[in-house]
Amino acid sequence: MRLPFTALFLTFLISAAQASPAPQQVEIPLASGVLHAQLYKPEGTGPFPTVIALHGCGGLGGHSDSVLPRYREWAERLLKSGNAVLLPDSYGSRELGPQCRVKEIHVKARRERVTDIAASRAWLMKQTWVARDRVSLMGWANGASALLWAVRPQSVAREAGPDFRAAIAFYPDCRISAGLGWSTRVPTLVLIGANDDVSSPPACRQMVEGAHGRSALARIVVYPGAYHDFDRANTPLHAAAGSLDAAAPEHGHLGTDAQARAESQKEVAEWLAR
Repeated sequence: MRLPFTALFLTFLISAAQASPAPQQVEIPLASGVLHAQLYKPEGTGPFPTVIALHGCGGLGGHSDSVLPRYREWAERLLKSGNAVLLPDSYGSRELGPQCRVKEIHVKARRERVTDIAASRAWLMKQTWVARDRVSLMGWANGASALLWAVRPQSVAREAGPDFRAAIAFYPDCRISAGLGWSTRVPTLVLIGANDDVSSPPACRQMVEGAHGRSALARIVVYPGAYHDFDRANTPLHAAAGSLDAAAPEHGHLGTDAQARAESQKEVAEWLAR
């Protein structure tokens, strides 16, 4: 007997939900408190290359999701290629919601979020399933800005163990870093849309080009015609200013760019495989 279309569709949705791996919540010690994180780990004992993935100003999760679809999709993509993925929740751990439109920001990219990165790395160094010489960083927007601070030579980790293998920053705000004469001790890839009017492509170009000759490898890819959040699936281009979403920036435009999204997925895979 043939199932009605609705029944087939529901069966597909249930199967898809069952196929998606569920993350494990872990607790990472901080000097004051605990950093909650979501962990996606391949089956087996490892050791696995591992990516610390840093959420943007909207936070890691939502009302019903511990990990928002954009980060979950990336985590699952990285998981399929053999990586473990650790997603620290910098805001939820401090009982804060989205920080995109908050005037007085208590969790700063260059301060608390860098602390969270260091704590995540220290925790990973103690896990037997981690390939300690293949721990990388990946971040979006505010998380990418934190990444830029964390890879500077001045921020070198004091704990024992290998340094980060690589870093990938999606559309960070490069304006402060460019003005400070940024450089990196870790091979760092910056991915941004040419039309990004939330962050600043010219500042990111200036930052990366200024680091040449006095830095580890730094590279920037600017995608023609792409805006902020270009890698986020199923997001029609829209003005952030007209949105009531507290997890959206106050200004600029957001939206998927299919070509930039596909190309960035290839860039990420190649950069992590270096």
